[in-house]
Amino acid sequence: MSFVKAAALVFIALSVPALAAPKAAPKARPPAEPIVLQLSHQLDEIRAERLEPFIENFNKKHQEVQIKLVRRIEGDAPTQINLATSEEYARFLAGKARFKPLHQVMREAKVPFDSARLSPELRSSPINAKGQWLALPLAFSTPVLYIDKHAFLKAGLNPESPPKTWTEAQEVASKLAEDSECPYTTSWPVWTMVDNLSAWHGIGVSDAKGRLSFNGLLQIKHIAMMATWHKAQYFVYFGRRDEAEQRFVEGHCAMLTAPSSLFATLPENVKQNVGVSPLPYHDDAPGAPKNTLAEGASLWVAAGLKPAETRAAAKFLSYVLGPEMQIELTLAGGFLPMTSVARAAAASQLMQADLNGLQVAFTELKGRSLTPGLRVSQIEAVRQIIEEELEEVWANRKPAKEALDEAVQRGNTAMSAKK
Repeated sequence: MSFVKAAALVFIALSVPALAAPKAAPKARPPAEPIVLQLSHQLDEIRAERLEPFIENFNKKHQEVQIKLVRRIEGDAPTQINLATSEEYARFLAGKARFKPLHQVMREAKVPFDSARLSPELRSSPINAKGQWLALPLAFSTPVLYIDKHAFLKAGLNPESPPKTWTEAQEVASKLAEDSECPYTTSWPVWTMVDNLSAWHGIGVSDAKGRLSFNGLLQIKHIAMMATWHKAQYFVYFGRRDEAEQRFVEGHCAMLTAPSSLFATLPENVKQNVGVSPLPYHDDAPGAPKNTLAEGASLWVAAGLKPAETRAAAKFLSYVLGPEMQIELTLAGGFLPMTSVARAAAASQLMQADLNGLQVAFTELKGRSLTPGLRVSQIEAVRQIIEEELEEVWANRKPAKEALDEAVQRGNTAMSAKK
């Protein structure tokens, strides 16, 4: 025990007056049955395992409420609490009648919830037009550039000077190609190459009326550049989700664009050889770079719960927002801290070595509170259309302009059909 803790205990002991002889204790009432709430998710096995210790810790500390982690299958009805990924966001928002907004849950349960405590980068999602929170942004990140330092050294490149622009990245990729089978790859291509590329250069993916418009000159230029990289084998495509990340971890690829949270989960032997830097930008775009977008998984509470269940759900959400839990989540997953307390801890020298990706994320996001806007990676039907069209480009069956024009047209049709 530390001297400070020991001194505190002595002070407390001396401050408590002598107690009278104890009276006979009344018969203890049998403990009430705990309220059991299911928390559903669609995480893969590895990510689900990382979540389990936090649930177990809550259950140990709160005997009156027990959280049960369950896997949600496509089409299942929502459970009491639901962890929805950014890809499911539009689906959850469309079914908002099945969910109770976060601000309402906390108000009805009379549990304090100060939304001003939440980090500004998270204040664009998931909230409504009035700025009220619909769900709790639990596991958010933003895309960054990872480099394999060993591959850079082998190619005669300085690993402490990663490419800042896409023009520089092309020069780097050409040198890496001499020894690497995969100079560059990306995970979540629509999120990275459409949503975040656009935001990074101050361009929207939709117009003022909400119609898709991600086929502007800069977006076409970037996809056309990636097409030439693909032909030259500078860019290797592995899939629509996070397939590229494992290839990078295994040392097959020299550069990777992927979520900032990835760094915290890299094996220790890999971390030592990985550099993290901001996304490259096109230096001929006026005012670039601007800022990237924070997205990830959020906790949604189902509607129709009994008052006791609502209070139990609010207690769990309050626990998640606690300083200790916030720091643990940030360390374990590398996610953007939800509160200023956790952010201060993440910025400390003690934690920086494990959270290099997070420090770069802060640089990209610039502490900005963004107006909620349309993000094509969050609309499943549109995302799939863009993925299909991009794969046509990588296969050299369509030029970039034709593919993006068709993706916009098909996407607008799909969105109109759902109205």
